[in-house]
Amino acid sequence: MPYDDLRKGRHSETGQLYTITTVTHQREPLFHDFHCARAVITEMRRLQSEGLVDSLAWVLMPDHLHWLFALQQQATLGSVVHRFKGRSSHAINRQFKRSGRVWQRAYFDHALRREEDVQGVARYIVANPLRAGLVRRIGNYPHWDAVWL
Repeated sequence: MPYDDLRKGRHSETGQLYTITTVTHQREPLFHDFHCARAVITEMRRLQSEGLVDSLAWVLMPDHLHWLFALQQQATLGSVVHRFKGRSSHAINRQFKRSGRVWQRAYFDHALRREEDVQGVARYIVANPLRAGLVRRIGNYPHWDAVWL
């Protein structure tokens, strides 16, 4: 699917809950490396501390990210994802003395409807390592968080 087709109909609204999924370039499993994963998580937390998102739940898999958050401060979904990908790419490339793309250009997003079970969506997100067979207990997977802990 062309990148521009993914952007059609995309709407940003302050306070709206979104899930995004973004994948590494060529599905490279960069985040098997603990320090590489932590560099990405640092950038997610930085967006929260800057007041651009209110992060509710996320899981960083070896080659992709699932993230549930609410937009804040009149930020747009596109600007938040662009800033996140740019900053995390820069941090990873600098830290590992590499160059090139870290993320695929596109990402998938879903605006949650009022009737959707937010905690159910969060549980589904953080259970990804279980479904992928990476761990038997979610507590054994190091790269996830949820506000309901």
